[in-house]
Amino acid sequence: MIASFDDFLKLDIRAGRVVRAEPFPEARKPAFKLWVDFGPDLGVRKSSAQITKNYTLEELEGRMVMGVVNFPPRQIGPIRSEVLVLGVPDAAGEVVLIAPDADVPLGARLY
Repeated sequence: MIASFDDFLKLDIRAGRVVRAEPFPEARKPAFKLWVDFGPDLGVRKSSAQITKNYTLEELEGRMVMGVVNFPPRQIGPIRSEVLVLGVPDAAGEVVLIAPDADVPLGARLY
């Protein structure tokens, strides 16, 4: 399937900073609960992320991430996930988060 540039523009992908990270023991697969600040216009959004193999809770707080902010919320166990934090698989198939390589304003849109 070929996507058009208009299809890309439908995705609202923004830069955010993890302001809180907690264990998510209720998840079916090992995961963390994340609270990501996307700046004054979008605020803090919650997410569930299966990133326990490559990250600790301590190193996640303060980390920049990229996330899709315009998907509808999904109920994942007891948490309502409001953003899809983006990543790519490493050689073992575990998630490595995508982030800007320098600080950018919270809520900056990917283009």
